[in-house]
Amino acid sequence: MATDIEKKNEVESALKSVISILEDGQKGMAEIGDHVKDETLKRYFLAESLKRASFRGELENELHRHGVADVHETGTAAGAVYRVWADLKAKLGGGDHTLLESAEQAEDAATAAYKEALNQELPLPVRQMLTEQQTHIHTSHDFIRERRDALKAK
Repeated sequence: MATDIEKKNEVESALKSVISILEDGQKGMAEIGDHVKDETLKRYFLAESLKRASFRGELENELHRHGVADVHETGTAAGAVYRVWADLKAKLGGGDHTLLESAEQAEDAATAAYKEALNQELPLPVRQMLTEQQTHIHTSHDFIRERRDALKAK
């Protein structure tokens, strides 16, 4: 049986991992929004960047409730590589289809981070919050994939 300290550490670790991937998503969605040519996609990615920031805020507040005073997650190395790669693709003229591929890969990484966090023993309110956020990430992933496929078909 896990002690209260072990449970707290498990919650903290799970949430910080998701916060890092959300930081990646926030930055990546904003950058892709800056580069895509389609105005609808531009607005979508900028809105999703704000959504990731909102999700981060919710999780950081949860950590504060669990006694974690400062949360300074800066994203992951893989996220930085995705952003540099997407920026390079945009500069080389890869177009919206290529940027959507990068966005889909980032959403795959976010999905994996949520899945890993939800495999931990978490209090019900935290589990519910992560599940709701994960559902949004899945919906975003599917939208991006559908838009990518539609561009490929053109």
